[in-house]
Amino acid sequence: MIDQITIDRIIEAARIEDVVGEFVTLKKRGVNLVGLCPFHTDKTPSFYVSASKNICKCFACGEGGSAVHFIMKHEQLSYFEALRYLAKKYNIEIQERELTEDQKNAYNERESLFILNDYARNYFVSTLHNHSEGKNIGLSYFKERGFRDDIIKKFQLGYSLEQRDAFTQDAQKNGFRKEYLIKTGLTIEGDNYLVDRFRGRVMFPVHTLSGKVVAFGGRILKKAENTGKYVNSPESDIYHKSDQLYGIYFAKQAITKADCCYLVEGYTDVISMHQAGIENVVASSGTALTPGQIKLIHRFTTNITVLYDGDAAGIKAALRGIDLLLEEGMNIKVVLLPDGEDPDSFARKQNAESLQNYIKEHEVDFIRFKTQLLLEDAGDDPIKRASLITDIVSSITIIPDGIIRSVYIRDCSNLLGIDERVLINEVNKKRQSYLEKEYEKRTVQTGNTPLPPEAQYEAAAVVASSVDLKPQAGINRQNTLDKYELSILYYIIRYGNLPMIQNDDETELTDEEKVNVLEYIKYDLERDGLWFQQPLYTEILDEAVTQMDDPNFVPSRYFLAHPRQEISKLAAHLLEDRYELGKIHTKQYGENVKREDTPLAEEKQLQTSVPLALLELKEAYISLKLKELMNQMNQRWKEGDSETATAILSEFQELKRIKDILAKALLEKVVLRF
Repeated sequence: MIDQITIDRIIEAARIEDVVGEFVTLKKRGVNLVGLCPFHTDKTPSFYVSASKNICKCFACGEGGSAVHFIMKHEQLSYFEALRYLAKKYNIEIQERELTEDQKNAYNERESLFILNDYARNYFVSTLHNHSEGKNIGLSYFKERGFRDDIIKKFQLGYSLEQRDAFTQDAQKNGFRKEYLIKTGLTIEGDNYLVDRFRGRVMFPVHTLSGKVVAFGGRILKKAENTGKYVNSPESDIYHKSDQLYGIYFAKQAITKADCCYLVEGYTDVISMHQAGIENVVASSGTALTPGQIKLIHRFTTNITVLYDGDAAGIKAALRGIDLLLEEGMNIKVVLLPDGEDPDSFARKQNAESLQNYIKEHEVDFIRFKTQLLLEDAGDDPIKRASLITDIVSSITIIPDGIIRSVYIRDCSNLLGIDERVLINEVNKKRQSYLEKEYEKRTVQTGNTPLPPEAQYEAAAVVASSVDLKPQAGINRQNTLDKYELSILYYIIRYGNLPMIQNDDETELTDEEKVNVLEYIKYDLERDGLWFQQPLYTEILDEAVTQMDDPNFVPSRYFLAHPRQEISKLAAHLLEDRYELGKIHTKQYGENVKREDTPLAEEKQLQTSVPLALLELKEAYISLKLKELMNQMNQRWKEGDSETATAILSEFQELKRIKDILAKALLEKVVLRF
């Protein structure tokens, strides 16, 4: 579909810091960039980006790789979809050959759903502006709300005709299959009929972080019984409501710039605030915030201001979702709008300056706001006051920063008229219980008891006495040879195309001296009849060997951009800084030495370090074999089979002799042949 030359151009053009930076706020840390991982709930930055190597890596969950694979994972795209995404970003033209019928039929279903949603968006936009019904009903509605033409265009607002199957018929005429129309939720299937889900409604497309349309919201304009004012797309393979925020695509840059995100409830709230000049705003679409939505915001800022209208019942219902923000370490403020106003109506009466000023003047810290709100409700009722104290303590308990917890305890002590020590005691009791549950949850999720990251040191301290840190039976142990095989794989991927001997002067090398690292490793393993125990490692070695004759073959670039994620992720893992220091340096200069402190660059010592790594693999292989022989020999002695036991002993002694030679060679750091 895409020729290799174009793929290489895309990979060369795609800068990892640019690609990741669109979705993650990155900050400089040493030679790398670091931010919150977009692939798991990350409270402390663990996602590293290396501009020099053009790779990324999360040191908490292990996700990472090249720019292509970051986009594949983040946007849930296939390999070729990710290449097209990057080609578009870097203005690289792709000349694709015509697909065969079989290829068309096998085309990625997810892409088909995205294409259908894109078509639907364009259809609804066209209907709004070009169809008489769309103009008279849909466009008139938006104009009555005061939306400018540029805002209507920006948010790609549209209209779905009242005819029960107008869109469905149009889509089918243009080749879209019924099953995809139903899967996206654009069409509802009845008994022998199809009907448009959004008929007679103005349309609000829902975009992903990268701008893809994954869903729609539709608002009915006529009074109708047995139907809600708003209808939304159902969950699908490409749309999970709990992971999306309306307006995030249009707000992400403004959120980063302002280091703050305004949170509202509905579509029109977001649109009106944009029109007023406030762009760092997103909507939860009328539902309580979810962990997935919070994670989206957390990528760009830790500061959130929630805008509430004056409805007390609505505010109390919304409070339940705010605790999730506190748990993520977010700084939360609340703004209460004037009576009778919501963000939409209020923003339409303001300009950017007046709206910003109102927000700044009326912002209240969330804990203080919640305390005062519940106090008003509790009055002098002792039962209600006790309940309110428990509620406030629960909110303070989940805040990860100890200093912030202390400040809140002091403030709430004054507001509630309670001894600070009582609150401290209650918070500590609840926090211990909370941390124990969190630690147990992480243990269950990972399958063992992990070493807690920096943000979890407190949790570890709290529960250290109650958690059994001994290795549990039944846990899969890493292959005994794995670290040695990985060491060989490291040299293949990082230096495979380089000659074993680095010649600094102008002396011409002989053909034997020109042998590269990959050729040397292949020959050495084949000579001794060895192979990798891990099938994936063998696949990588075999694939590298098949590419050897290509003069443009660079293993690191080739495997980082590999279509199989397990291979590209392993390549990224091996190219991390932690692997830069070869074992030869560790043996000569100590475990804590940095690469830049060694007298010679690693690539200058390949002639020594590669054979040494191979020796270590052989020694480990023989050690494993010796253990197996020892077990077999003991079993034969127990069974009274002395003849077989003696034969095994002879083999054991010969292998032991070879192991001693290898051990001596390793000790002396020389390569011996035997």
